[in-house]
Amino acid sequence: MTTEALPTGTFSMRSPFGRRAIGLSVAAAVGGFLFGFDSSVINGAVKSIEADYTKEPILTGFVVAVALLGCAVGAILAGALSDRFGRLRVMLLGSVLFLVSSVGSALTFSVPDLIVWRILGGLGIGIASVVAPAYIAEVAPRQIRGSLASLQQLAITLGIFAALLSNAVLADAAGGAGDTLWWGLEAWRWMFLIGVIPAAVYGILSFTMPESPRYLLARGRTQEAKEIFARLVPAADLDKTVNELTTAIETDRKNAKASLAGPALGLNPIVWIGIILSVFQQFVGINVIFYYSTTLWQAVGFDESNALLVSVITSVTNVLVTLIAIFLVDRVGRKPILLTGSVLMALSLGAMALSFSFATGEGTDISLPGPWGPVALVAANLFVVGFGASWGPLVWVLLGEIFPSRIRGKALGVAAGAQWIANFLVSWTFPELSSWSLPLTYLMYAIFAALSFVFVLWKIPETKGMELEQTETLFVQKPRQKK
Repeated sequence: MTTEALPTGTFSMRSPFGRRAIGLSVAAAVGGFLFGFDSSVINGAVKSIEADYTKEPILTGFVVAVALLGCAVGAILAGALSDRFGRLRVMLLGSVLFLVSSVGSALTFSVPDLIVWRILGGLGIGIASVVAPAYIAEVAPRQIRGSLASLQQLAITLGIFAALLSNAVLADAAGGAGDTLWWGLEAWRWMFLIGVIPAAVYGILSFTMPESPRYLLARGRTQEAKEIFARLVPAADLDKTVNELTTAIETDRKNAKASLAGPALGLNPIVWIGIILSVFQQFVGINVIFYYSTTLWQAVGFDESNALLVSVITSVTNVLVTLIAIFLVDRVGRKPILLTGSVLMALSLGAMALSFSFATGEGTDISLPGPWGPVALVAANLFVVGFGASWGPLVWVLLGEIFPSRIRGKALGVAAGAQWIANFLVSWTFPELSSWSLPLTYLMYAIFAALSFVFVLWKIPETKGMELEQTETLFVQKPRQKK
């Protein structure tokens, strides 16, 4: 019997197979939740950390951003570790690292030890950022794999929301992030400590989930893999699924030595396209909103409580527009959504730059007169809408589509590494740049948003509805015909 002959709805989200795959995918996506939580938990603590420890904007920026260096290392190590020890053990390792980081950051007593805890947390997040989507892809029936893979991005946005919401609640309960809450600890320390909860949940789940069938097949444990797949695909499709996966594993082994080298500055041109997409995704400054928005809104006249509330509203907006992007990506297409996002980001960042050019005061002690405060607030949220509905999720979609299969794994690693580094540079430099000139800083991000429009228009073809084997041929440079 063929897959096509199976009853209608066999692979739907509501079928028994779909529900089991959803359950496992949701559990794995807690790794994405940790990623989002760590990205934004620092938001409510930045001002207190600078007041108590770092003192200087450039050092504050480094403490905030240094976790991203740990993320890069964790992401690089995750693939090899999970291939050797299994996906579940590496998930457990990621949860332990993040849990230790949460406790250490909460009890920090100096800048050097806080840097160590931030790096440890970054290692855990980097591991989760690679292993979680890999596990989801490996347990999901291929008919619903795209929908389940999007859970990772959704989990990230929910993690951002949870961090900003808990920050707001804790600061409000204490009367301020720097005020004592419970057990003699300031509220900003409890913001970090809350991270113990999702870290523990992720670790506990790793004991209850089945191992990835792909990992089991790669280790020659075929019968165990079949037993797991028997709960995820119907019996009529079981052998076909196992055989296809076994073939894919053999292909990956044959391509293990495939090179990324090429004529474009030492790399294959398609690798550069992936790198540039990743860099643009970060150089528009999106993580400035999620790392520093509370400090930013306090600087323009909101008190701490309202600034935290505005940050929560922004994170809710991010969740909702991510859902919109997931709905539209296979209906409208990649390129139109990216181009629209670039325009909206460029205009909103330009409006923020204009608003802050009217600011009065110096450093963080500034205010926006007249209508410019509301204009900046609306512009910031429009920027999040533009990013969250386009460049946020769609860059990951394209990175999964554009690389030839023989180099896909390595090229994705390089592109993801470029993204971590770009994220680090933006997050590190923002405090210093903003203290120098906030209008010029936002204008710089607006220029990158405008350049991202040009790049997509020039270099990115539409890949909607195409098989992976077709999409990769779109990026091969055709030889010029002789006249």
